[in-house]
Amino acid sequence: MTLQQILFFIFGAISLGAGVGVVTARKLFHAALWLLLAFFGVAGLYVLLEAPFFAAAQLFVYMGAIGILIIFAIMLTRGMMRQRHPRANRQWWLAGILAALFLATFVRLAWQGPWTAPAGPVPENSLGLLGLTLVDPGGFALPFEVASVLLVVALIGAVTIVRER
Repeated sequence: MTLQQILFFIFGAISLGAGVGVVTARKLFHAALWLLLAFFGVAGLYVLLEAPFFAAAQLFVYMGAIGILIIFAIMLTRGMMRQRHPRANRQWWLAGILAALFLATFVRLAWQGPWTAPAGPVPENSLGLLGLTLVDPGGFALPFEVASVLLVVALIGAVTIVRER
């Protein structure tokens, strides 16, 4: 087994384990920390796939966003921390059955599908083409700007809600 295969299994296990931690965490803060670890594992997988742009985007964009989420989770849930809520939903058994059905379906699909795919040719200037596609008016520039405006509005709304009176 090569070093790359060992690192793949390590980063895959980190991502999967952290994903389970996100779903099973009882507190919002802990779930956000698990999500940070899951995104780190995915960034490691991107590095192994020799996709440095996606690895950097994963680290800076997604992990930075989760850092901001942690800050707002602490600020927005201060009052919720004092209250005692039931730890489990009354319909937990239905969610468990649905999760088991989805898991069985995904495992069945994974075992049935052919997983061999030929590698296509990569354009020589792939990063430049990606940049042009992102800023091209007919490309992804408008959705990117709309998403950034929505995030700024959500940030202003969160600060307004949290502000001490």
